[in-house]
Amino acid sequence: MGMTASAFEVVAEPARRRLLDQLIDGPRTVGELARGAGLSQPNTSRHLRVLREAGLVESSASGRSRLYGLRGDGFAELARWLTPYVLMWQRGLAALESHLDDEGEI
Repeated sequence: MGMTASAFEVVAEPARRRLLDQLIDGPRTVGELARGAGLSQPNTSRHLRVLREAGLVESSASGRSRLYGLRGDGFAELARWLTPYVLMWQRGLAALESHLDDEGEI
């Protein structure tokens, strides 16, 4: 996968999604991420490099180790694409709620 991979191509890989899921709660070291995702450290490092190149994570030095954390702005491409679908889903839920409310009035 080259440097032109979109965020969608990058998050299509289940192992990368597992790494991202762990980072929601805050930065983690490679070792913590590897254990949590059930991956080897070298494999975790490769996935983190792809995530970093896609702008989804960033790394910073913390003593002798590196911490990886999410880059919120890196998810803009995903959010722009998903927003219309989320709005459609929310409208559907609102219509269902309204329908159920109307049924309850009989």
